[in-house]
Amino acid sequence: MAVRLFVSIKALPGKGDEYLAEALPNAVATRSEPGCEQYEFFRNSEDPDSFILVERWTDEALWQTHMGVLRARPPRNGPPLTEGAPKLERYEVD
Repeated sequence: MAVRLFVSIKALPGKGDEYLAEALPNAVATRSEPGCEQYEFFRNSEDPDSFILVERWTDEALWQTHMGVLRARPPRNGPPLTEGAPKLERYEVD
């Protein structure tokens, strides 16, 4: 069963451009991972520091593999760019 994810991300005030500049290269790499059908950032038109990441994976196992890839990446250097952890909503798709 396919998995659809909506991830809300709030950058620190004025850091939206910097966050997106760091996130987009990883998005390009993620789109080539097995099972990834969609991995797109959408920026809030009223708040340029707020984003939604929309993902679709062919199945749970391949999404979990992707999550392992994320966890294996070294942490970014420098001060944080976001306010806390992203909020993830996960839905199964028939």
